Amino acid sequence: MAAGLDYKDYYAVLGVPRTASQADIKKAFRKLARQHHPDAKPGDTASERRFKEVNEANEVLSDAERRKQYDELGANWEAISRARASGGGAGSPFGFGGAGPAGGNVRYEFRTSGDSGEFSDFFRVFFGQEAAEPGASSQPPGRGTRATGGMGFEDILAGMGIDGRPVGNPPPRPASPARHEATAELTLEEAFHGTTRLVEVDGKRLEITIPPGADTGTRIKLTGKGPGGGDIVVVTRVLADATFTRKGPDLERELPLTLEEALLGGEVAVGTLKGRVLLTIPAGTQPGRTFRLRGQGMPHFKAGGHGDLLVRAKVILPSHLSDEATAAARAFFDLTRQPDPR
Repeated sequence: MAAGLDYKDYYAVLGVPRTASQADIKKAFRKLARQHHPDAKPGDTASERRFKEVNEANEVLSDAERRKQYDELGANWEAISRARASGGGAGSPFGFGGAGPAGGNVRYEFRTSGDSGEFSDFFRVFFGQEAAEPGASSQPPGRGTRATGGMGFEDILAGMGIDGRPVGNPPPRPASPARHEATAELTLEEAFHGTTRLVEVDGKRLEITIPPGADTGTRIKLTGKGPGGGDIVVVTRVLADATFTRKGPDLERELPLTLEEALLGGEVAVGTLKGRVLLTIPAGTQPGRTFRLRGQGMPHFKAGGHGDLLVRAKVILPSHLSDEATAAARAFFDLTRQPDPR
């Protein structure tokens, strides 16, 4: 380990356990920051130094990525130092230097400025936030600044195992098998009852089952059934229906009524996707009145129950009245004396 560079326990600085939540860390930081802020104790160098330590600890533990790096590497600090002492060289507190894991005679160094500024040398070395050369561009903490062949924090983690031993490059991941997609067109009735389809992918024919309740855009996945062990995803598209309109799990339809049925009421047969049901029409039913038939809609996809069927009355008036029918209609309207609805 570099001379004078001591491991800083940021959890101890804030007085929180390593399992502390982000809310606990934030609360502890605010309390200590108010207590040691230079404005609260002007001229108190010890309090100012304590304030910087608290601020540095918060910079690490309040950032999810920095905290992860600190937890992973901080816990192995001594093991990494031993790895360096056994041949890793003295150029870095992480065990890199001389003919390190990178090979060759390249020397990797970490440098800190003479003025620690807001953060300690430990922070700068641990997170690769070194003092920049004049005119050099700064990089965010965790990336490091390359100087004299220097390595950033991520470079170091890529070259060693979690216990500090060099491990080389990880093996490449095998390519995932290709995923194939197919489209299945369904009538509304097929979507209601469920159906099957034959899908052909690269010359391979498969029969798939489409459960009741499928809608346009429903995706059915056949895991590992495609060529080379890939997946097949079947996307359904439900065709428009001449009678029913679908609104999610609910269906809508019009119900033509005669003038007599609308005026005097009665029982009318209504066609549903389950079959025919009888609907009682009250006397005086107005055109556009909607009746809800519960449970006569679409089945819920891969779940129990059905939606509803909404039936909208559509009154069909008689046409081509005979002279007798016209006279009777006039007599009827004279008797009803309907007020002007406008």
